[in-house]
Amino acid sequence: MKRGKQLYQMFMAASKAHARWDYEMSMSILRDKRKLWILGLMLLPILLISAAFAADLPDVLGGHKAYTPAYYSTTIFLVSIVIGLCAGLITGCIGAGGGFIITPALMSAGVKGILAVGTDLFHIFAKAIMGTVVHRKLGNVSVPLAIAFLVGSGIGVTGGGVINRALYETNPVLSDTFISIVYVVLLGFLGFYSLIDFLKLRKVGTDVGAHAGESAHGAEAASGKIGLPARLQAAKIPPAITFDEDLVPGGKRIPGLFVAICGAIVGFAAAIMGVGGGFLTFPMFVYILGVSSFTTVGTDILQIIFTAGFASIAQYAIYGFIFYTLAMGMLLGSLIGVQIGALTTKVVKGIYIRGFYATAILAGFVNRFFALPSKLKQMEIIDISDSLAKGLDQVGMWVFFVVIGIFAIWVLGKFFGNIKYLRGEV
Repeated sequence: MKRGKQLYQMFMAASKAHARWDYEMSMSILRDKRKLWILGLMLLPILLISAAFAADLPDVLGGHKAYTPAYYSTTIFLVSIVIGLCAGLITGCIGAGGGFIITPALMSAGVKGILAVGTDLFHIFAKAIMGTVVHRKLGNVSVPLAIAFLVGSGIGVTGGGVINRALYETNPVLSDTFISIVYVVLLGFLGFYSLIDFLKLRKVGTDVGAHAGESAHGAEAASGKIGLPARLQAAKIPPAITFDEDLVPGGKRIPGLFVAICGAIVGFAAAIMGVGGGFLTFPMFVYILGVSSFTTVGTDILQIIFTAGFASIAQYAIYGFIFYTLAMGMLLGSLIGVQIGALTTKVVKGIYIRGFYATAILAGFVNRFFALPSKLKQMEIIDISDSLAKGLDQVGMWVFFVVIGIFAIWVLGKFFGNIKYLRGEV
């Protein structure tokens, strides 16, 4: 139980680090008129098609043949905006990654699992490219550390992409089942511990604002000079990489092999789940490799751009596994959601936000868990009636969208109900 709690804290620290990146990228786009014009030009063809009520597109953009059952239509484009909006609200309001709900939400909307993963990765890559400027935090990157990590990340991304495509080519239902199982395990773990954390905080009446996750200082202390980071840094495996020279006299040293292995794990998870990789980079750097949070932040920004870009283009786009119209809809929705969510934190107590986060994660878990019987029946692994399989799938879908919908309506209600205060008029 203690080990699980420590792992949960690492994941939450990673989730919050990725949420900060997401917020910064979104704000960079929203505050730059040129980037907004570029976004508008990217969306214009889709909006014109929607206005003309034309459902037929070339296969590569979302045509019926390639994307059945969820091929492009005005409705599916609007659904993608809503999904991006909800993910953005979670990211901005809770300060933890809302990307966990995107792939399950797309799959519930009828999008094939491999398309959901590829599309989510492309959405992350598009946001990274549009939002990134010559960021001062990139100056924190240790070049040798980054090179070793990105080499490993490239290997991991390739492996994850190959596995996803191989499963899909073997049996599309097997691909959906595999992705669903990965999300069931991850969301079940996070949801369980998030709920326990929320109930404990509610019992003692603690506001979550200061408690919500590991701060940079806290993470620094956790990594420390003892335990696993110290043992890894003491290993004598060439070549050794020196980093954190600005913080420690002479810097710290660690075998490049360990850095590459961490990169491979991050890249593999990103390619399998469509989460960009930032979700795991922070805890691995700080808690496992013992890298300072100062250096980690810059390297994390760099690796998200590389990992999401390489995964989305080299492993999914060239094989036709990206639903571009959905990606643009999610990008538009998430930009709006992140800003509204961030502003809403000024008028909502953190304890309520944490409760909604735990509920949303558990809703995602229920969604994928209840979808499994139908998938397993299609593969003839279990024998249940069609009505039961379909019923369980429908229950999971409705629980998920109702919970996420309630959260979105609640946040939007708080935002518009306090709009004068947020504008500084009160």
